[in-house]
Amino acid sequence: MLGEAKARSICQKALSFSKADQTEVLLLGYDRQLTRFANSYIHQNVSESDAQLRVRVVIGKRIGVAVTNRLDDSSISQVVENAMAIARLQPENPNFKSLPGPAPIPELAAFDDDVLSLTPAAKAEAVGKICRRARELGLIASGAYNTETFEIAVANSLGVFAYFPGTEISFNTVIMSDTGSGYAAGVGWNLESLNLEALGEEAIQKALKSRNPKEVPPGVYTVILQEYAVADIIATLAYLGMGALAVQEGRSFMCDNFGKQIMAPLISIWDDGFDLSGLPKPFDFEGVPKQKVVLVENGVAKNVVYDSYTAGIEGRSSTGHALPAPNTMGPLPINLFMAAGSSSLEEMIASTDKGLLITRFHYTVPVDPKRTVVTGMTRDGTFWVEKGEVAYPVKNLRFTQNYVKAFAAAEALGRDTRLVPTDMGGIRAPAAKIAEFEFTGVTEF
Repeated sequence: MLGEAKARSICQKALSFSKADQTEVLLLGYDRQLTRFANSYIHQNVSESDAQLRVRVVIGKRIGVAVTNRLDDSSISQVVENAMAIARLQPENPNFKSLPGPAPIPELAAFDDDVLSLTPAAKAEAVGKICRRARELGLIASGAYNTETFEIAVANSLGVFAYFPGTEISFNTVIMSDTGSGYAAGVGWNLESLNLEALGEEAIQKALKSRNPKEVPPGVYTVILQEYAVADIIATLAYLGMGALAVQEGRSFMCDNFGKQIMAPLISIWDDGFDLSGLPKPFDFEGVPKQKVVLVENGVAKNVVYDSYTAGIEGRSSTGHALPAPNTMGPLPINLFMAAGSSSLEEMIASTDKGLLITRFHYTVPVDPKRTVVTGMTRDGTFWVEKGEVAYPVKNLRFTQNYVKAFAAAEALGRDTRLVPTDMGGIRAPAAKIAEFEFTGVTEF
């Protein structure tokens, strides 16, 4: 960790080297420790530290970005020169207005010293309990246990300076039996947010219960999705259409739908970078304070998120959702939450005459992005539900489903939520019962 004073000094030094009209400096540093296990044994423990300096310059309406992880004066000067050289080669961007100016950033503390001090031996002890338990039951445990401290600093020539240190801890495991598998995962910013023993037992029980699966034919079924699967739907919808650039380019499912009922009234989704029950960050990668943005409210399409570029196109303010430049995706919500309902998982199962209980999705890929049609497979615990009870495990199925229509068919949501690790960070979501979900193929396992 560089610390705020050192981070500020590096950023100011980079700004001082620039002769561009506007300059932005983004400093990303991390210390990461990863413990991996497979075949019920720890096989890798690695530690990595790095800091990346990303410089964006504006010359007229030409923009260039260059990156280095060398922080000596010569390298900082060179990366600024590289960014300026790249900018001079770019065509002008007529839609670019300006980098953002400074704004007050509310205080946020999400740094846990216990994560910082967690030793490899302590991590090995926690993982070892899961591996031993799996071996005793004739199962095979694999997975990863990651802890990280990080820091983000942003400065620009208009007076912005923002600094935030944080911690993150995550765990995932797949437990295999001879004919079945189970999965569990969790993420948080403090040590007490994860109970590894409980996560391990969750995956172990799924692996035991999913042995000797039967085959069910493709078709349209009622599904009860556990939080992992619901988070996949939320993450995919956010990526496909909950950012302003997707709307401005006409490729978002939100286009022409603002103010319209597109999902069931049960569904409310929002982004909040200050909620400590997620993975909080007080500002985006331009140093703009994050705003809470309600994306879908009671099933009605409400808003999308903005960075300074997309906000400038519409003459509005950024909501604090910029990603590191350059990127082709535009702003994205990365602190996502979905409202809980009033049902337990057991109640959703009990209310289902025939359907499927699904742990998670795997390898989901959009096939029609604007219509949010996605294909993927179930994985690590899929079960047939009949007459209000879990009857038996079934072989995994491939689905091809419109994700917006899936949420439009939501009949119940879990009263509890969990923070699920995704490629977009962490998403806090409940389980969900959905009346119609289309499966188009079966697998051999």
